[in-house]
Amino acid sequence: MGNKFICMSKKDTKNGGIGSRSKRGRLSKRRSSVEEEFLHKQALAMAIQQHQLSQRFDNGSMSRRLGSTSSRRRAATLSDPFSTTAAKPLPEFLENIKTKKFVLVHGEGFGAWCWYKSIALLEESGLLPVALDLAGCGIDTTDAKNVTTLAEYSKPLIGFLQNLPEDEKVILVGHSSGGACISYALELLPDKISKAVYLCGTMIADGQRPFDVFAEELGSAELCSSESKSLIYGNGKDNPPTGFMFEKPHLQGLYFNHSPTKDVALAMVSMRPIPLGPMMEKLSLSAEKYGTGRRFYVQTLDDNALSPDVQEKLVRKNPPEGVLKIKGSDHCPFFSKPQALHKILLEIAQIA
Repeated sequence: MGNKFICMSKKDTKNGGIGSRSKRGRLSKRRSSVEEEFLHKQALAMAIQQHQLSQRFDNGSMSRRLGSTSSRRRAATLSDPFSTTAAKPLPEFLENIKTKKFVLVHGEGFGAWCWYKSIALLEESGLLPVALDLAGCGIDTTDAKNVTTLAEYSKPLIGFLQNLPEDEKVILVGHSSGGACISYALELLPDKISKAVYLCGTMIADGQRPFDVFAEELGSAELCSSESKSLIYGNGKDNPPTGFMFEKPHLQGLYFNHSPTKDVALAMVSMRPIPLGPMMEKLSLSAEKYGTGRRFYVQTLDDNALSPDVQEKLVRKNPPEGVLKIKGSDHCPFFSKPQALHKILLEIAQIA
């Protein structure tokens, strides 16, 4: 096929030089945009393939796979679409990190797919990221209308933690309402969690609901009105709503005010309705378990979904060990500020 292409090219040059140059000109103009699109699609495809394949392994196999040399090679090919400077840690850098496995927990409506940039950056740094789909989210096959409790919603996360080797701990990262899930995990399995990172998350106190945080920001009347077009009635209009999802124009302004267009497009076709039951459930958190966990909060300072004021209130009412901030980030820093988020995760991982 290579020889055939060369012959055709020679024929074009001989019989139609002007046409050939014109064609080359058109191809040249399109090349940069085509290459950019290809890189982006390749990155997404590889990240999604990694997640889909990981579902076929048990937890031990998945851990080995994510930490393999071939996995890190794949991650290296993903760095260019995200940043011009890939993370290149010194040998002593990894020695200072006791817990190398990160478990990334998505927020409302998202799935493991949203972490594709963070997965690549963490792997490049020699760390072991694992992104999970909560029940009824991402590519998980559970019908969201059947996810009615926080225990059901968090089942994939709790199952993963329970299946870790006896002496292994992880760093949990919970985005937005995923913060409630990592709080639940801290209460249930504190010995499996080295640190818990709330990424503009619902770091609520004992007896609060994840929904309360959003209600304070957006107004409970707007969110729960019977006329709201955002409510999902999976069991019919005569029964209570089972899910919630903002309309797309509203969603873009709230969540993606600084995110790249391509990531917003990915989110628009990938997000699923939020199971409402877990968001309305009051957490039961104890000082003996949850209270002994090492918690860190990452504030996003240009966030329209959870404003800096609301995030600051969460920190004051339920103080964590440390507070870090990302300037110029919307509610999805894994899209809008992936390098800044990555740097913060590395800083937290190194804290003794």
